[in-house]
Amino acid sequence: MQETTSRQRLAGVLILLGLIAQIIGFTGWLSTANAVSYLLWAAVVLLWRDIPRRSRIQAGVLIALGAGMLLVARFVYGAEVDWPAMLQGNSFVAAMLVGVSFISLIGKQGNKGATGSRVTGAGGILRTWLGVHFLGTILNLSTVFMVGDKLARRGPLTTPQLLALNRGLSSAALWSPFFASMGVVIALVPDVEYAQIAVVGFPMAMLSGLLTTLELRRRFDLSEVDGYSLAPRSLLMPVGMAALVMLFHFVLTPALTIVSIITFLLPSVAVLSNLPHGPRFTLRRIRQHTTTRLPAMRGEISLFLAAGLLTIGLSTLVTAAAGSDWTLFTRFGTPQAMLSFAAITLSALAGLHPIIGVSVLASILNLQNGEQTVFAFVALTSWAVGTSVGPLSGINLSLQGRYGVSGYRMMKNNLLYAAVMSLLSLGAIAGVSLLVS
Repeated sequence: MQETTSRQRLAGVLILLGLIAQIIGFTGWLSTANAVSYLLWAAVVLLWRDIPRRSRIQAGVLIALGAGMLLVARFVYGAEVDWPAMLQGNSFVAAMLVGVSFISLIGKQGNKGATGSRVTGAGGILRTWLGVHFLGTILNLSTVFMVGDKLARRGPLTTPQLLALNRGLSSAALWSPFFASMGVVIALVPDVEYAQIAVVGFPMAMLSGLLTTLELRRRFDLSEVDGYSLAPRSLLMPVGMAALVMLFHFVLTPALTIVSIITFLLPSVAVLSNLPHGPRFTLRRIRQHTTTRLPAMRGEISLFLAAGLLTIGLSTLVTAAAGSDWTLFTRFGTPQAMLSFAAITLSALAGLHPIIGVSVLASILNLQNGEQTVFAFVALTSWAVGTSVGPLSGINLSLQGRYGVSGYRMMKNNLLYAAVMSLLSLGAIAGVSLLVS
């Protein structure tokens, strides 16, 4: 067992308390958003010296920029800033990641190797993409850890495996009604016609899988690259979790988002799956997880929270500087939609999460009827492409924190893929514009 210091163990307890506070907030009994953010940020402060230097510099720059923008918005433009809530950005995502980490307590006890027949080559890459994509449409980011950790049992993840994980998940943004991107879009443009998006978005997602398989087969020797086995035994746990998520989403807790359900469901299942071994055994495993695994998440948590602070700072500054009466376009047709897609995707390359560009764009547009559907498709395509290539996107921050791969290395390896998907997206945007006109 990895030895931890008292400082690290305290940080682990704070992270666990942040998760518990988030779950309590789901009940509606009291608002815990500030408490969650304070607990997680306090843990980051305690673990700051342990964060790898590259991640620490990256997080430090994001924190400085976000705080600086809030100060400019307040003292230069006179904006009203909710200072107690300034640390809330991405805290719900960080809490979800903490909840997802409890997957390691479900099922196998001990460090067993991968089971089942070995799948390699282009077929293995395609199976990895398919597994992450279709399970990810429901389980979101947690699927990457489920599949990635299984692949990592045979050895450190290779570049083709990481790219399959990245693209399998990010392309789900094109059509999944349960994906985080769709939740954001529906909140911004509630009159969107989902069917018109899905009829174009789903084929585009399948093209993403085909493009990934063909490109990686051309660029890499895949003969010894393991893929994710889609055998029933391999899919039992993730499919079971997906079924439980659907049960809670449609029947038991329909008011909660998919992200919220995942946050409390995975830790709950982990605890219940250990209880047959006795309460003392269960408490011992939770204690070990809290004092060793949770402090080891310092890279993921710090980067997500820092990126969230940047998002809040930028959106506050843009709103303060541009005002609420100014409109970017008088109408939102094909040319304007294409220009918006390009702007959001390029900003993702520069390190801004697509949610920033999408939110800012929605705040400076006056969308009418079918324009909302066109805007929604622009948001989803730019999210799918931007998160795959953006070094500070959620998927790349997670891969960096979990498996140690640089976000900028992922960006470099995804440039060709992003260019081809961008051309496909521009054509699809034109198609959707005609469809709704």
